Formats: sequence, structure tokens, C-alpha cells
Amino acid sequence: MGRKKLEIKRIENKSSRQVTFSKRRNGLIEKARQLSVLCDASVALLVVSASGKLYSFSSGDNLVKILDRYGKQHADDLKALDLQSKALNYGSHHELLELVESKLVESNVDNLSVDSLVQLEKHLETALSVTRAKKTELMLKLVETLKAKEKLLKEENQVLANQMEKKGGDAEMSPGQISDVNVPVTLPLLN
Repeated sequence: MGRKKLEIKRIENKSSRQVTFSKRRNGLIEKARQLSVLCDASVALLVVSASGKLYSFSSGDNLVKILDRYGKQHADDLKALDLQSKALNYGSHHELLELVESKLVESNVDNLSVDSLVQLEKHLETALSVTRAKKTELMLKLVETLKAKEKLLKEENQVLANQMEKKGGDAEMSPGQISDVNVPVTLPLLN
């Protein structure tokens, strides 16, 4: 007889939940160890229980070294997440700029404490980062719009070239080619 399929949901019985946590945690750590040995991979595993107890596993490399490598490789992603959380904390971009402006206007910067200046600096850096992120987002949208326009113009150019080909079989021109057709040009007279 095979095992019955376990429905994945929270286990209500506290002691059963603890036993399952312990067994599955040990199984997960064993799988992480096997992965590191079989594939020569650096593996870091962190598990936090419901009671807040931390369990960790790392292969070969020190756990801190692995996490540092992860942080360096994903620094941009982490910065973006940090910016998003800061932006959510301050509400709108406009509110953030108003906060910075009010701090600058309401008090003389010469009379501020070091802590106030540090906090003001953090607000300014956040405002600058959010502004740059917004600018980048708008520029990417503009690039996408321009690419779409370029595609439409190329298609229109191709349609016009096909029409020219159909109308004048002998006067063949490829898209973008300049024709030898004589066009009267009037130049202004210089006095």
C-alpha cells in the first residue's frame, strides 16, 4: 500500500505541527547537503520556526560569505525593493518632496542637530532615488513608444514602396532610396 496524499494546509494540532516541522526541516537540510555535494554548489539555508528559533545550514563556504555574494549579485534588485518600500512609507513622490522642502524651509540648517541633518540627508537621498527611478521609468516608456512608432513607420514605408512598385514597374526604388526624378526647386534670391 502506498502513502496517502497529504493535503498542504496548516496543521491545527500543535504537537503534530512541531513534529512535522522538525522532520521536514531535517529533510530540507539533508536535500541542501546533497545538492551541495552532488553539484559542487554553494548552498545556504535559513529556516525560522513559528516560535522564532533560527536554523541554518551552509555548505563549504561560510553562511555569511554566501549571503554576501548573493547581496552583491542582487544589489540592484535589493535597492529597487528598498526604494519601493521607502516610497510606500512616504506615500506619493510629491509628499516626499514636500517633506524635504518643509525641513529646509522651517528651520535654519545651521541650527540643526547632527541627528536632524542625518535624517534630512536620508530624506534627500530617498527623494533623489525616487525621482531617478521615476525618470528612468518614464524614459523606458518613451523608448517603447518610439520603438512602436518606428515599427509603424517602417510598415507604412513598406506599403508605400509596394504601391510604387505596382504603379511604376520600371521605376523601381527600394525603401529609403533617393530617386533621380527631376523636381523643380525654387531658391530664394539673395540681395
